[in-house]
Amino acid sequence: MSREIVEAIKGLEQEKGIDADTLMAALEDALLSAYKKTPGAAKYARVDLDRDTADFRVFELILPPELEEKLMAQAISEQEQEIDPETGEMREPEEPELDPELIAPYEDQITTRDVTPDDFGRIAAQTAKQVILQRIREAERHMMFEEYQDRVGELITGIIQQSDNRYTLVQLRERVEALLPRSEQVWNERYDHGMRVKAVITEVNAEGKGPGIVVSRRSPELIKELFELEVPEIADDLVEIVGVAREPGYRSKIAVISHADGVDPVGACVGPRGSRVRMVVSELRGEKIDIIPYNDEPARFVAKALSPARVREVLVDDETQEATVIVPDDQLSLAIGREGQNARLAAKLTGWKVDIKSETEFSQEEDELTYEEGEDVDGRCAAVLSAGRRCPNASLQGSRYCGLPQHQALARFDTNQVTVLTGLSDEEISLLADPNADDAQVRPLVERATAQLEQEGATEGEPQEGAADAEEGVEELEEAKEKAETDVAEAEQELQEAEQEAAESVEADEVEKADEAAEGDEAKEEPPAAEAEQAVETESGEEPVEPEEALAEDAATEGEEPSQEAATVGANPSEEPKAAGEDSEGSRSGRA
Repeated sequence: MSREIVEAIKGLEQEKGIDADTLMAALEDALLSAYKKTPGAAKYARVDLDRDTADFRVFELILPPELEEKLMAQAISEQEQEIDPETGEMREPEEPELDPELIAPYEDQITTRDVTPDDFGRIAAQTAKQVILQRIREAERHMMFEEYQDRVGELITGIIQQSDNRYTLVQLRERVEALLPRSEQVWNERYDHGMRVKAVITEVNAEGKGPGIVVSRRSPELIKELFELEVPEIADDLVEIVGVAREPGYRSKIAVISHADGVDPVGACVGPRGSRVRMVVSELRGEKIDIIPYNDEPARFVAKALSPARVREVLVDDETQEATVIVPDDQLSLAIGREGQNARLAAKLTGWKVDIKSETEFSQEEDELTYEEGEDVDGRCAAVLSAGRRCPNASLQGSRYCGLPQHQALARFDTNQVTVLTGLSDEEISLLADPNADDAQVRPLVERATAQLEQEGATEGEPQEGAADAEEGVEELEEAKEKAETDVAEAEQELQEAEQEAAESVEADEVEKADEAAEGDEAKEEPPAAEAEQAVETESGEEPVEPEEALAEDAATEGEEPSQEAATVGANPSEEPKAAGEDSEGSRSGRA
């Protein structure tokens, strides 16, 4: 029996990796529990187990009454009070059992007696079995805790074993499982049985009955670990990820910085043709990632964090950690993002409160600002840069300008334009910026810079007038061009109408010709009226009278001679007037 126990303990030690001393201690506890289940067992007992032969003896511990009362009072004072969940009242503590560790220091006052039973009953054996199994499970959990307690934040790979609406179990290795709670899962991911998944360890505990390792797929550390896995420069500490802002399943932003000359942090994370960042995006099931270069200047860092939107200007307030970002009007929606996502991620990444405004809105607010007692009410430097925008820095206390010497020197002038200092050297600008400088040295510099600025303004005025005239000429040319285009369009329309009318008239002429041709055919079929009358006169025996003779006769009747024109009317124009006269005379003589 003893030899079989020793062999079983060695087998458990090799199989589960549990120390043999731990198993022997568990066996002692199991034998003690089994002894207390036997009838007539002693109140206090101890089991001595031989580690080599597995022989054991049970000894009863006989305590003096005074020692027992003292130890019992100590145990009661250390006992915690419990509340009844049904009634909500305090429970009376039960009489505690003295822990063997509490009795051990008083062994010299305790007497022992051997009470080893000849055999254990069925209930005692079952109790011993349960105690041994429980001690083995506790030993495994303790080993797991010792292995993983220093691995919090580390990336692990596991296999999905079970998944439901409450949690998902991930097997890390044999007999070690991790819990992926619902709160640490991504909304658009599926966790099917047998699927491999990468996650980050967020918690390791040795209490409770369930798995003592909690992993997460929503943690920002997951992106850091994935990039470290894919980018050798990050693993070698040449490139560092200084910040991560993430909305799981939608979008993430990371800020990277390089600690080595010649190493581009953004290019190292993106990889050749985007191969490195593509692997990370694939592991995150298509989540978009923005890689941003880190900058020590808050204004530049905030501007980069709002990518892919283009930023025109950033105004920072170091005291309140607020940044006002001015963007072009067409970039406002892109800078804010869908439901404010881009602005939220930028604020989370930079640690600054970000207020985004369009250029139109910001210019309206600038026009409404007023100055009181020479101080700018918005706390910004009043210097106007060469690009036409105000300095984004905050003004110093008691001054309208920031700490730059070029801007402090503007206090000597009536203008806030930085261009007034163009013709001055750095030493002269430093002299103007010094409030304690001698006026005799400052006054000539101010007069010279002011005169130079006025001269440049006058020189620039002429080209501006010429440019204005050119613009007016261009406008007139455009108006003339528009008018010509309008006239051409009207002429084309009139031409179309004329062509349409001509086509209609041609059709009408064709119709009339067709009608005349039809009437001519009818006239050819019937004899003319003049021929019919001549035929009637011939039948009556009278000679027909020519038209010329009739005309001459009419003239003789009136006592006048017929004119040559009248004679030729209706006659052949090739006949001579003389012949016509002879005919007339012959007619008169014939009639006489």
